Amino acid sequence: MASIALSHYDAFTTAYSNLDRSIAMRFEARELKPYAEPVPEAELKEGSVYFAVNYFDDEMLIPNMETLVFAGRDLADGDLGRLYFQDLGSYREGVRYESATEDDHAAFFTCPEGHANHIFEYEQALNELMRCSLGRKGMRTY
Repeated sequence: MASIALSHYDAFTTAYSNLDRSIAMRFEARELKPYAEPVPEAELKEGSVYFAVNYFDDEMLIPNMETLVFAGRDLADGDLGRLYFQDLGSYREGVRYESATEDDHAAFFTCPEGHANHIFEYEQALNELMRCSLGRKGMRTY
């Protein structure tokens, strides 16, 4: 797993060092809705990448974002209404829920259907982080 992290780090470092620092980047302005827009659970697709945005504090000023892959629904015997997500690193290594072993060091996360309001597609996760940024500057966003 460390070699994967290192290779991604090296690729990022190389790409970043090749940027022309004299050119300023500007992001498109966007209007933020006063509420989160998680992925509707019915639209989750197995093998697709999503972003879990959670907060360490009640004020929602200290975010944590994880990149996850939707692994499926009700994957374990006896499950009823459970959503499964997997860490991106092990998924990219070819590990799947059905064949995972402890040696794979894969992480699977579950939540009951109706409770995935922290799972976003990229743009909506970015909007959530932007709302957090505004909140950290003292602006009320919710």
